[in-house]
Amino acid sequence: MKEASDQPVNKMEITLNQSRLILEQGDITESNAEAIVNAANSDLILGAGVAGAIRKKGGPEIQKECDRIGHCPVGDAVITSAGNLNCQYVIHAVGPRWGEGEETSKLKNALLNSLKRAEENQISSIAFPALSTGIFGFPLELAATTLLNAAIDYFSTETQIQSLTFVLFDAESFHVFKEKLNEIKK
Repeated sequence: MKEASDQPVNKMEITLNQSRLILEQGDITESNAEAIVNAANSDLILGAGVAGAIRKKGGPEIQKECDRIGHCPVGDAVITSAGNLNCQYVIHAVGPRWGEGEETSKLKNALLNSLKRAEENQISSIAFPALSTGIFGFPLELAATTLLNAAIDYFSTETQIQSLTFVLFDAESFHVFKEKLNEIKK
């Protein structure tokens, strides 16, 4: 059991139908959600950033499963076990690289296909990073707006997913997502 930190936790939560949409600052690899989402590349190679942290903490089995799957197109998602992580599954969502074209649509599809994989596997809680905003260069504010709108639209329909948490690594990302969520809620 981890000790509570002296640092204040940045967290925000809203309820949409029967589901909760949560924003929190933290390390996605420490999430207790049933599934966490990896910001993957099409070759499913767990390199740097979120993927590197998942590889390091989750162990080699996750990469072995990714190797067996082999490829995932941009905007789609695949699922593996979670190795040594707290969660049960890792959903590998391939977001777009900024500048490749149709980035907003591809980012939205990466989120929606991740949620589809969760539904297919009876997963009720899922945690997402700020997909594509790291080395893929997607502008943070546009990513926040795109991802939040897609999640809110998804929760306007019937779903078994009870909670979706955006786990944002740093304070800047958390505050941008919080600001965008507050704008969308108005």
